[in-house]
Amino acid sequence: MQYFLRRVLINIPVLLAVTVIIFLLINLAPGDPVDFYVNEEIGITRADLAFVEERFGLNDPLPVRYVKWLGQLVRGDMGFRFKNGDDVAEVLKIRLQRTLILMGTALSIGIVVGVTSGMFIGMRQYSFWDFSLTGLSFVGVSMPAFVAGIFGLYIFSVKLGWFPSGGMWTIGQDKSILDLLYHLVLPAGTLAIFNIATFMRYTRFSVLEVRQEDFVRTARAKGLYERIITWRHLFRNAILPVVTIIGLSLRSLVAGALFTETIYSWPGMGALLVDAVAARDYPMVMGIMLVTAIVVLVANLLTDLAYAVVDPRIRYG
Repeated sequence: MQYFLRRVLINIPVLLAVTVIIFLLINLAPGDPVDFYVNEEIGITRADLAFVEERFGLNDPLPVRYVKWLGQLVRGDMGFRFKNGDDVAEVLKIRLQRTLILMGTALSIGIVVGVTSGMFIGMRQYSFWDFSLTGLSFVGVSMPAFVAGIFGLYIFSVKLGWFPSGGMWTIGQDKSILDLLYHLVLPAGTLAIFNIATFMRYTRFSVLEVRQEDFVRTARAKGLYERIITWRHLFRNAILPVVTIIGLSLRSLVAGALFTETIYSWPGMGALLVDAVAARDYPMVMGIMLVTAIVVLVANLLTDLAYAVVDPRIRYG
């Protein structure tokens, strides 16, 4: 419990610093949300929209606007969208659930396939499978999410017609888990490619390193079954550095989700961010960035806790 509380307290000033950075980046960037309402074709000029700046509080000094925004966040109020007046928190609540479904599925695929494959080739060094899967892992690590997404969309949707080209549900049909999974295959598979390759490589390297340790040779000298040595001694020690990589991979998942959701029309936070940036919708953009930062911080916290569970030396130290 003390270890958990220490990690939480460390994240509090980090989160505060994140709010400062987000606010400064958004408000110091070129452009103005009022420009979104300017339409000279129908005679609406910027001078006619002075009341909009007053309504949004854009006339206040930057420090005053930050304090007001931070005060709203403390009360659980993320403000309202400039574009249509929707509650930012309510919109993000729905969109975050959809993004977490996509990211969670991709991460699960990456862990199961990547770690299992890494264990498999780590126990078969210099074999055909080792060279083949290691070569494929380099391709997976090097391929950006938007490139993999375009290839997946063209081959499996346009050419073969095996999976839908986008969306979360089939239009005109009742929502079901099977329909959701059917629409998840392409976007989650695309997003998981990088994680599968990364987890495979780190697991293989860790297995090769642990196999040379004295306790593994001692276990074999005692005559233990290879299955017991692999899972009780080798796997539990080889998985330690992989746990850290899994936690750190969430940042790449968040970035990859932006492109994947856009390519496959997945109605999550990535597609929402593109729309908010185009409309210069400051409250929504800041809300998305803040929620993303919180997700990353929580992921890092869970990684620290998982590492402490797997390796008691961290917890007791």
